[in-house]
Amino acid sequence: MSEFTAFPLLASIIDRVSLKGYTQPTPIQQACIPALIDGNDLLGIAQTGTGKTAAFALPIINKFGQNNVEIKTKSTRSLILTPTRELASQIMQNIDDYAEGLGLKTKVVYGGVGRQPQVDAIEQGLDILVATPGRLLDLIENGDIHFKSLEVFVLDEADTMLDMGFFKDVQNIIAKLPKSRQTLLFSATMPAEIEVLAQAILTKPTKVEITPQAVTADLVNQSIYHLDKSNKVPLLFDILKTPEHQKVLIFCKTKYGADIIVNALEKASITAASLHSGKTQAVREEALQNFKDANLRVLVATDVAARGIDVDNITLVINYNLPEDPRNYVHRIGRTARAGKSGAAISFVVENDIRQLTNIENSIGQVIPVVTEQPFHKEFSKAHIAAKKKKATKKPSRNSKNHKVTNAKKKRR
Repeated sequence: MSEFTAFPLLASIIDRVSLKGYTQPTPIQQACIPALIDGNDLLGIAQTGTGKTAAFALPIINKFGQNNVEIKTKSTRSLILTPTRELASQIMQNIDDYAEGLGLKTKVVYGGVGRQPQVDAIEQGLDILVATPGRLLDLIENGDIHFKSLEVFVLDEADTMLDMGFFKDVQNIIAKLPKSRQTLLFSATMPAEIEVLAQAILTKPTKVEITPQAVTADLVNQSIYHLDKSNKVPLLFDILKTPEHQKVLIFCKTKYGADIIVNALEKASITAASLHSGKTQAVREEALQNFKDANLRVLVATDVAARGIDVDNITLVINYNLPEDPRNYVHRIGRTARAGKSGAAISFVVENDIRQLTNIENSIGQVIPVVTEQPFHKEFSKAHIAAKKKKATKKPSRNSKNHKVTNAKKKRR
């Protein structure tokens, strides 16, 4: 299937997709959309950046657009549960774009903002609700929402829910949902807890797996810069002195570190802002919107705050610090390879980072080239590198295929 027009979607949805500049579906969209239109449960193993929001949103919008029913008070026809406020907002924005003109009632709810407008919207009944676990549990416990009319449940970024400590909350929410529903579970990885959950909540699911190599190997020009820790800021300035990259996302380890980098950039007259959990929700939303609108050249983020960032035309990702978890490396660099576009990713590596780097390379199944023609290059001790690599966890390379799909019989409800 090579065009969105080949899907049995409403003409208005096809038009909205086209207006966003998309004509050819990504592999996950090719696999998911027909299965979801058929009513199947689905297990999607895919990271952000593969087009999975449209993969689940378009069939839901299509279903409700074709079957506009009277919605009961304090209820929703679908629930999309996602870990972070930023990701929830972005999913809602995409849904509203795709659903324009269909008259669907939608709302996003999360903590850190006033709850009364959220309660008032749910009181009227919703077609689509996007929520984070904490605020949704608060609404449930206060009797502000019920799920008697729920038709579709989407659990997005399940492994991130686990990493962020939301897994118990997710289980409590699922216990409140009706058994008869269409269920979609998306996760970038499949730790044991997620596998058990998938078996418990999915019925004869279609399985779609998009491997990280589709992003890391083919679309992102990756490179390593060896240097001393004291030269990180000077190297950052050297990279940014050329106008080639006008939208740059920098990842660092800590909230404090993110603010230090921003202060240094602002002193050099480079527009920048930080994105981390120490900021209020209003400040985080303002920073992200300014970055989307190109009012900021640089956004400096921690992993948790940046998970699921969907911003067009990021041309460069810089790993100011390497992530401890190799999975986060793939999530990070995927910010610059959205919807089939290419980009660049530079990782700053000091001598003590060799073990982390080796784990990352084992995880993605490739050796990332080192750039020596840069002003702060440092030759590392070969003995030190060998010792660090020996300690690194050995991981087998992933299957090189872009994706695999297992079809299941259509589930009738």
